[in-house]
Amino acid sequence: MYFKHACVSGWPFQMQCYHCEETLLDNDCSAPKFIVNCTANIQNACQKEVIVGVSYRKTCASFSTCLIVSAGYQSFCVPGRVGSVCISCCNTPLCNGPRPPRISLAPTHPPTRPTTLLIITVAMGTLP
Repeated sequence: MYFKHACVSGWPFQMQCYHCEETLLDNDCSAPKFIVNCTANIQNACQKEVIVGVSYRKTCASFSTCLIVSAGYQSFCVPGRVGSVCISCCNTPLCNGPRPPRISLAPTHPPTRPTTLLIITVAMGTLP
């Protein structure tokens, strides 16, 4: 007797997010121990809530509910102002993790000696 294995598609998608509530502000809760599996087909997004200078919270959420809540708080979000409440929503796995590093536009090394010498030579008008 032969059995055919059915290929089942449409398995419930299970989002993963970082989950924590932090008031010490020296831990961004982005270590692997803070990763949780969200409720399949219900919590399809990650949320980050920041009360500037006070606390922040990372959790699983319903994407549509998160968008509604974040829109309601948009007028209270002033980045950098202590006590300001900012809520963000995203819908890719672990998207409420750490912020990417800032890219500095400052030069990474001081000019080398030959460049400095050339600048002095040009300024003095002694180039042939």
